[in-house]
Amino acid sequence: MNTRINPGLICVALFVLLNVMAQNPTPNAAQEATPMPAPLLAAHFHHLHLNATDPKAAIDFYTSKFDCEKGKFAGLMDAVWAQKSWILFTKVNQPPVADFTSTVWHFGWGAEDMKATCEKQVASGTRFNTPITDISDIGGNANARGLFYYAYVEGPDKSLIEINTARHHNFGHIHLFSADPIAAGEWYMKYFGAKGRDPKTMSRAPRIYRDVQIGPSMSLMMDNVNIIIYPIEYPKKVYADQWKGRTEFESTKGHVVDHIGFSVDDLTAALTQLRKAGVSVTDDIRSVAGGKIKFAFIEGPDKMRIELVEGHATKE
Repeated sequence: MNTRINPGLICVALFVLLNVMAQNPTPNAAQEATPMPAPLLAAHFHHLHLNATDPKAAIDFYTSKFDCEKGKFAGLMDAVWAQKSWILFTKVNQPPVADFTSTVWHFGWGAEDMKATCEKQVASGTRFNTPITDISDIGGNANARGLFYYAYVEGPDKSLIEINTARHHNFGHIHLFSADPIAAGEWYMKYFGAKGRDPKTMSRAPRIYRDVQIGPSMSLMMDNVNIIIYPIEYPKKVYADQWKGRTEFESTKGHVVDHIGFSVDDLTAALTQLRKAGVSVTDDIRSVAGGKIKFAFIEGPDKMRIELVEGHATKE
């Protein structure tokens, strides 16, 4: 990794910047914006699906380190319940790919008191990829101190987990990369109803921060999960050793984060609509557990593997 660039710092920098922009749009944004059409599907965030060499140990890790709890998805599968959605696990015999060569970078939780949270993590033996760092001056006030922190934790199978200052301590975000962040964001808005700024009002001009490109970018909300999207130029530079000879993303399948899941009311109807719209359905509908679980897979932007599940996430 290029030691001059701090990935966590830049991650939170964009997180803060995007939220400021959302609250303070450009002067002409209101005039330029047109009402966004209704999304194709009424979908909800359902789950984050990880590959794990030891699912039981992974479940123990997440539920002891972060605000989430053990549960059984559909009453059958050991899993983690995180406020409004699931974290599911597939047992694999070999360590999954942990390189940053797919669209997924990391996922994370918030913390109202970062110092206390990190002290607790250290005391419990948590391994930090990046220790707690004060970036309160990220908004331009060089004198700001003690207002905003972040840290990176290394999870099971080298999953990358961010903790950052927030008004909550919940499962809070997924951070992605994209060859075209604005188009990717628009795709999630168009087909699944993610909420974000109208892409037509956003600049596609490159934005550089500390000698690395972090824009154009997108920040979306899907239920309580923030989906942040960075340009492909970021991993190509920060993780240059992993990108030697590579020009595009590989599928998330087989990576630590294998896929994400969205839920719909009627899976058959949803796939019919998506096919008509030209979305690639990679795995047709399957039912397991006597029809209790019904699912299919599609391919999202930048080879993101997305599972569609019939019926919305519930703890029971």
